[in-house]
Amino acid sequence: MKSRKNLILQGPPGTGKTFIARRIAWCLIGYKDDGPIEMVQFHQSYAYEDFVEGFRPTETGGFTLKPGVFRRFCDRARANPAVHHVFIIDEINRGNLSRIFGELLKLIEHDKRSDDYAVALTYSEERFHVPDNVHILGMMNTADRSLALVDYALRRRFAFETLEPAYGTEHGRDAFTDYLTSNGTDPALPRLICDRMATLNKIIRDDRELGRGFEVGHSYFVPDNGVEPSEDWYRHIVDTQIAPLLREYWFDSPEIVQEALAGLTADA
Repeated sequence: MKSRKNLILQGPPGTGKTFIARRIAWCLIGYKDDGPIEMVQFHQSYAYEDFVEGFRPTETGGFTLKPGVFRRFCDRARANPAVHHVFIIDEINRGNLSRIFGELLKLIEHDKRSDDYAVALTYSEERFHVPDNVHILGMMNTADRSLALVDYALRRRFAFETLEPAYGTEHGRDAFTDYLTSNGTDPALPRLICDRMATLNKIIRDDRELGRGFEVGHSYFVPDNGVEPSEDWYRHIVDTQIAPLLREYWFDSPEIVQEALAGLTADA
């Protein structure tokens, strides 16, 4: 990110994209500080007026021009050039990038971060460029069925890193076991979770209608503060979070859902 400026973390649900994004930001900044970090979530209604600038109604019935969240963020970064600033965008694929970024879509490229490439903004007509110390970190859920092909404009301006579930890897199993046992659980439980979730993910991975992008990550089984993992806790997560997800995946094949859930909950 230091050289390319822009990165997208993509992966199935529960692979820790938000968790990792904030830690990448802290690494860039050099210390743990949320001050130089801003986070937004894109959606179908998100627009240039929210992101860059636009007219907003006033209490007197008129309108006033106000800067959007990204422009305000860039102004903060420009005022403190020695510090890396990270703008995190959740669900970046859900927004219409051309509509949201407007003329700034070119300016976020890593080699166009100077006043030489400044352009006049649509409403204020002020000349603007994205500071060199601004990094954009997007997140994208590969199990989002609303996705078609990712816009080429996005592909060209961002590097991509894919996060995958690690239930079946030695490091992933060991780290997961260490984390849950540090919360007081019997070591047998995390091993059981890894075995069963690895089996489930193979079923998902081998399904022609799904594939790797629909596997289920470990974040579902990260307990809240004060919660001691147990078999009842595991069963509750399966019933309230994993089962609804599987019913969405195989909405027209309830028998596959029942078989998958039976594999997850046998003797649990």
